[in-house]
Amino acid sequence: MTEIDKNLEKAQIFIECLPYVQKFYGKTIVVKYGGNAMINEELKEAVFRDLILMNLVGIRVVLVHGGGPDIEDYLGRLDIKSDFRGGLRVTDEAVMETVSMVLVGKVNQHTVSEINRLGGKAVGLSGKDGAMLRCVKKYARIRDNDGSVRSVDIGMVGEVETVDCTLIHNLLSEMYIPVIAPIGTDGEGNTYNVNADYAAGKIAAALGAMKLFLLTDVEGLYRDFSDKSSLISHLTTDDVAGLVQEGAIKKGMIPKLESCVQAIYGGVENVHIIDGRVPHSLLLELFTDSGIGTMLTKGESHDNPA
Repeated sequence: MTEIDKNLEKAQIFIECLPYVQKFYGKTIVVKYGGNAMINEELKEAVFRDLILMNLVGIRVVLVHGGGPDIEDYLGRLDIKSDFRGGLRVTDEAVMETVSMVLVGKVNQHTVSEINRLGGKAVGLSGKDGAMLRCVKKYARIRDNDGSVRSVDIGMVGEVETVDCTLIHNLLSEMYIPVIAPIGTDGEGNTYNVNADYAAGKIAAALGAMKLFLLTDVEGLYRDFSDKSSLISHLTTDDVAGLVQEGAIKKGMIPKLESCVQAIYGGVENVHIIDGRVPHSLLLELFTDSGIGTMLTKGESHDNPA
């Protein structure tokens, strides 16, 4: 292949992307960043370059990050024990202090620095800035073997009641990428640990985002996780209750799916659960017809199953 042929091939790729760029230009897309994409350096850079490209072609990008591996690391160093109930981290004062330190002081600032180093324009925020994420105490819902559901106190874990998007809109209007740590507050100044999936869903709904992407460590949702051929490429909110009853949705996937449903009922058009272990998975989902992972859309029922 000659140099001209190579350049023509590149030009053809750009032309094929044009309809997608036109479709998403000026639209808001929220990305929840977590899992292996946060700890593998090559994947991390691929995600950041995807965000920068999306931003430069006129897509309004908001990044909400988790930080589970880093939190576990620091809790271990400090000999602080932590548990999970219903897919959510039980958070006492010691855990809350560590979570704040890691998410706001380490992960958020590192993410911002790396995006800026690669030529992007990012600004770090936490949900406490401008009282962005206003919370109430959240209880985990545990399903017992008999199928009954009970509420369990999990400490300083917050459920987002309202989102003040003022700071986000200001940054987006100047073509910055807001990078948000999921720490919230209530009217009395108490700090809450907010699951990043829930935070991303609430923020996406409040912004009227066109799409919400959840980067995770699996290919998507499965009817049977042990059977890789059971990957669900598309489902609606009407299908969710059945999947939960079948036991297909467990542990950490519970908050992911609930946040997806909440986002859809909040007005987000599509939610995508995609494999963050695949380099440039965001571009593959956004700029190709086939995409990857699982897409959730609104069903015909008006009842929110989450």
